[in-house]
Amino acid sequence: MITINDRGARTGAVLRRFSRSTTMTLLCVTLAGYLALGVASSGEFFQGPSVRTFLQYLATPILIGLAQMVALCVGQLNLVVGALGGFTACLTGVLMADVGVPAPIAVAAGVLAATLVGLVTGVFIVATRINGFIVTLGTMTILLGAQYRLAGTRTIDGYSPTLKELGRAAPLNLPLVFLVAVAAAALLAAFMHRATAGRRLLAAGGNPLAARLSGISTDRQIVLAHTLSGLLVGVAAVTATASLPGVNRSVGGDWLLPSFAAPIIGGVALNGGSVAVFGTVLAAFVMRLIDAARAQFSLDPSWVNFLIGLVVLGTVVGGRIHQTHLEKKGKAQGRTPPAPVDQGPTADAALPNAGGVR
Repeated sequence: MITINDRGARTGAVLRRFSRSTTMTLLCVTLAGYLALGVASSGEFFQGPSVRTFLQYLATPILIGLAQMVALCVGQLNLVVGALGGFTACLTGVLMADVGVPAPIAVAAGVLAATLVGLVTGVFIVATRINGFIVTLGTMTILLGAQYRLAGTRTIDGYSPTLKELGRAAPLNLPLVFLVAVAAAALLAAFMHRATAGRRLLAAGGNPLAARLSGISTDRQIVLAHTLSGLLVGVAAVTATASLPGVNRSVGGDWLLPSFAAPIIGGVALNGGSVAVFGTVLAAFVMRLIDAARAQFSLDPSWVNFLIGLVVLGTVVGGRIHQTHLEKKGKAQGRTPPAPVDQGPTADAALPNAGGVR
């Protein structure tokens, strides 16, 4: 029987772990940065229009960060995020403006196309055994050409006014596109925490050999990860199309760095086996704050990329140093791997529990 004292002790342990986590650090940085920008702008940053604009352009960084996070959780690097987003946005715009397709059908077609590209990319990686970095690099080049073919040098802006109104809609100063991104993050967190398929993704990324011995197809998880990544990029492209006055070949061109920065800063390991949905959302928030500070103080845009890249490199190096320290500490304590058992574990027993999802 679990007593009240046991529950209190567990709750206290969870809170202590959270207080020392990357998520807690990002939460503090986010609150401090938001307050600092509000004070620097004499309170203008706290007003409704500023809040609405800030959150409206936060939706896309959240979604592309989540898309990259899903690929990273199985140890894959998805370089196609920006090109796929730009291609999907232009495809959606062309279907509405040039072909006359109704907005709901065009949006569904765009999301479906992005999902299919993710599926084909995953299948190609598994079938050819070529490194995912190379495959997504080639796919990125193809999609950049397709995006230019669709848009050329023009800006496509004659699409559905209703879609643009939805992109600007903000009940209680909460933009609908931002609420879509938050809903996608919540659904993804529930999938990773609760669904067996999500736990299998983490198992395949954390220890592919153990996952295969437990009956989990790592190939299938790679395909699923790229498919989910493509789906999230498709949703990001829709939010961008709805928020922007028009789409052209430049859409998605600056998505690649933020897509990696958000999950890495948020606490996702590059070698797979972990996700950090809330951390990724907070990291996207921090990057949006940096961009808002650039506009507030008229800073050179190149400094923003320099700062974000420096933070990403510092996070990766810090994580590597921490991992090396843990390995040395384990060896110093004389830890040895557990002896193999006669009967292999079942697939469900090998899956990580919810505590493995940060």
